[in-house]
Amino acid sequence: MTETELRPQPMRILDEVGKAIVGKQPVLEKILLAILSDGHLLFEDYPGLAKTLMARCFASSIGCEFKRIQFTSDLLPADITGSYVLNRSTSSFEIRKGPIFCNILLADEINRAPPRTQSALLESMQERQVTIESSTFKLDSPFIVFATQNPIEYEGTYPLPEAQLDRFIMKIGIGYPTPADEAEILERRTRRQRDEVEIEKIVSKEDILEMQKLVEQVHIEPQLEKYIVNIVSKTRTHSSVEVGASPRGSLSILKLSKANAWLHQRNYVLPDDIKEIAVPALSHRIILTPDQWIRGTNPQLIIEDILKKVDVPKVS
Repeated sequence: MTETELRPQPMRILDEVGKAIVGKQPVLEKILLAILSDGHLLFEDYPGLAKTLMARCFASSIGCEFKRIQFTSDLLPADITGSYVLNRSTSSFEIRKGPIFCNILLADEINRAPPRTQSALLESMQERQVTIESSTFKLDSPFIVFATQNPIEYEGTYPLPEAQLDRFIMKIGIGYPTPADEAEILERRTRRQRDEVEIEKIVSKEDILEMQKLVEQVHIEPQLEKYIVNIVSKTRTHSSVEVGASPRGSLSILKLSKANAWLHQRNYVLPDDIKEIAVPALSHRIILTPDQWIRGTNPQLIIEDILKKVDVPKVS
């Protein structure tokens, strides 16, 4: 497709996914921003809020191969990456690729697996490749990890290390539907007379790769780049923060703000693009001081406080 033809496609993707997901347009837009930014996404919310369904619907609508891994305490790294197995007919070892070889990978309840298994994702999330013994295999593009973790039932879980959290471009929640939206969910289920929702393919994965290239071409003024740096730098000096965001946080805001501008059919970034995505892009990258952690302070509130204190540049 040409650039002109690709322009309206993101909204068609959102409309198609909206057949299955009711009343969560802001959440769906953020998921699409992560895809357009070629970034991984972490969901943290209660069970039953359609996290898996969202990932599967987006994969279907953009023509990408989808696989799901249920993380458990006995899951091994080889269960994710694959391994060499003996072919008795040829008396040689052959590679048996694991489920990580796909376009959209759902790592369900990722914090239930031990750190050794969680670390099997690190190389693939950053370098888009998998090393099995002495062999390295490139992953197909796009490759995006959607991971979920449950904010309750911490017994038997392993908190994600900061190095892995930092590799997620955003962390978002879903939230419960409103009573009206929940009634709409029931009405749609009654009309379908089945659980499954048919999602049509709107674009191909090649179109998604082209969209990602177009997002990279979105213009951002130098003063807005400095604005991003000022926001991230403030996380390192805030009185409630023990460890602030790394430069990867700045890069995440840069990519997401460009994607947000392109999604809204602009070829330039505005301060509002940055402010809209700063909280989900940074809240999981900071470590609070012990007293704030004991009080249960929400890191999102810290990022919101920083946004209020950092001067917004004027862009002509």
